[in-house]
Amino acid sequence: MKSFALIGYGYWGPNLLRVLDSLKNVRVKYVCDLDEKKLKEAKEKYPNYIYTKNVEKILKDDEVNAIVIATPIESHYPLAKNAFLANKDVFIEKPLAGSVEESRELVELSKKKNRILMVGHTFLYSPPVRKIKSIIESNELGDIFFITSSRVNLGLHRKSISVVWDLAPHDLSIIFYCLGEYPVYIDAMGRDSVIKGIPDVSFINLKFPSKIIANIELSWLAPTKMRRTIVVGSKKMLIYDDGEPNEKIKIYDKGIDVKTPESFGEYQLIYRTGDMFIPRIENVEPLKIEMEDFVECIETRKNPVSDGEFGLKIVETIQVADRILYKNL
Repeated sequence: MKSFALIGYGYWGPNLLRVLDSLKNVRVKYVCDLDEKKLKEAKEKYPNYIYTKNVEKILKDDEVNAIVIATPIESHYPLAKNAFLANKDVFIEKPLAGSVEESRELVELSKKKNRILMVGHTFLYSPPVRKIKSIIESNELGDIFFITSSRVNLGLHRKSISVVWDLAPHDLSIIFYCLGEYPVYIDAMGRDSVIKGIPDVSFINLKFPSKIIANIELSWLAPTKMRRTIVVGSKKMLIYDDGEPNEKIKIYDKGIDVKTPESFGEYQLIYRTGDMFIPRIENVEPLKIEMEDFVECIETRKNPVSDGEFGLKIVETIQVADRILYKNL
């Protein structure tokens, strides 16, 4: 049985603790947060843990095998670095860190100390996303032409980071995972509509080595909440709507076939409209699969799906897009 410590009981911490508490081969020893109110809330639900504001106490405890970090982004780097120096395995919520330099240092340190580094890109463990990857790899959609993704809502405006740092990790992780490649071209534009200096809407354009292009729409200013990805291929098209309670993936047998003329003349375009198919998706919680994988990686020392290198690629893309976005404001 592995001993865990959770640092951060804010927005996502309660979900992580709930899942960790349910795992048979995990013993949560510490819950750490700077907010006394948060610690009190956690203690009411889970009275058997040790509650503390003192991170050093956790780092010095040799019984603790792994640390789960769910704190604001600016604290990711120092917490993870000190955890590695204390020979702990680390799970850290996305994004990995606040800069490429910090992220790269954490990846290198984890390798040097032979520690597991896993980044919380939960969508990599989502059954619908894994189904999309399987569909793309099976060539059911044909050659992929482009992907469009929308992640918008009338949401909380962050004071310290742009909408790109806040929302882009989700869509970038989905696209990178499903395609199995990283962009060779990145561009972005947007505006600071509400708070000057804090972009609240952005459009990111990507191009991949395979010539697939992608557009990601991100916004804290929208009349409705939308979490939708469209994948267009030469054979079929796919829509993934994370807001749908049941029918999250729909595959459309739609497209355009080009008929080459036998003699000199114009190409003929044949518009094809076939059936729509809804694949069956396993109904399991992605966060539980993710935490189970982290525990297995600790036990077997295998590399996680969402490892440090993957997290670094996400941060590299976000940092480039964010800098271009600010330049174009």
